[in-house]
Amino acid sequence: MDAKIGLIPQCGFDSFILSLIIQIFAAAKNQIMKAKTAKESLTIQTEIVLPNDTNVLGNLMGGRLLHWMDVCSAVAAHRHCGRVVVTASVNNVSFNQPIRLGDIVTIQAKVSRSFTSSMEVFMEVWVERNATGDKIKCNEAIYTFVAVDQQGSPIAVPELIAESEEEKKRFDGALRRKQLALILAGKMKPADATELKALFF
Repeated sequence: MDAKIGLIPQCGFDSFILSLIIQIFAAAKNQIMKAKTAKESLTIQTEIVLPNDTNVLGNLMGGRLLHWMDVCSAVAAHRHCGRVVVTASVNNVSFNQPIRLGDIVTIQAKVSRSFTSSMEVFMEVWVERNATGDKIKCNEAIYTFVAVDQQGSPIAVPELIAESEEEKKRFDGALRRKQLALILAGKMKPADATELKALFF
């Protein structure tokens, strides 16, 4: 008798094969990715601006805010795909209002669209003024993440379902932003950017 077969329990070869088939089907089932809604990735992060977060003018340093946004958006991307994610690009950051010492900063991040292995995450930054308690929107940003396996190679991510009008608007805009980025990087010909062309023709 083959030594390997001899290691199979006395319960029989058939039950061993059946158990193996069940494990294979279970693994295959886990590989089937179910589409997720944008709200499932919603991530909210709150920080208070401390002295070591500010510049010489007493305002929050831009680099510190970028770090907070990177962490918050990475969590949102992870919630969408359930895998390790890495920052691929910072597509857009706008600083509209200064954030002062003692202000409370709230970052809201949500996946706006997913592609083959990448995810665009849209963020809004709200500030609660320490002195008045007023809440104002100070910043917006768009980050792109890529899901990777244990070897660091890109892997597929679930599709995203946009539900609200705002989510649908961001979903549609994400493809145009991706095409523009590919053109600027020399990876797409302008003639092939159908979504961008539709804006002008």
